[in-house]
Amino acid sequence: MKAQRTQMNTERTERIVGRMLAGLSVVAACAMHPAQAQTQAPPPCASAESRQFDFWVGPWEARSTSNGKESVSRNTITKILGDCVIFENFQGGSGSPLNGMSHSVYDKQAGKWKQTWVDNNAAYLDFVGEFKDGRMVLSRTASKDGKAFLQRMVWYDIKPDQFLWNWERSDDDGKSWQVIWKIDYRRAK
Repeated sequence: MKAQRTQMNTERTERIVGRMLAGLSVVAACAMHPAQAQTQAPPPCASAESRQFDFWVGPWEARSTSNGKESVSRNTITKILGDCVIFENFQGGSGSPLNGMSHSVYDKQAGKWKQTWVDNNAAYLDFVGEFKDGRMVLSRTASKDGKAFLQRMVWYDIKPDQFLWNWERSDDDGKSWQVIWKIDYRRAK
């Protein structure tokens, strides 16, 4: 009798283990099914538009001249959060006490680039723009003393190891622009 119960328990255990293994096989087969792999959505930042800012990624020397004095700052640009966000870390050099950071992302729904900048002067700036005709242009509306004006950043003359960048202002709703700050970017060694 005891041997018969042991035999029945062994058979029951084997059936349960067999069912569990069969169930795991089905789950594993579904997880690796080629049709399912083909229906997976592409990564959220795989579009050509979301790669338009890739020229900026890397370590840079940022040279500018103000009042006859040259300043060399460091700007390190990386891709973060699954390569969806361009992260900027600007460290002002001699003669430029500015330190700041920005986050840029391509907004698919808007079809525009958006950037938020913060710095050690307690500035918070938000920009919107696009890459067109070989130039990245991000702009915003600002105001001072109750008077509205436009500001923009322009990345242009873009080559693999260098480009030019302007900070510009318009007081006539974008009909004309004044360059406030120009930087010559060279890829750092």
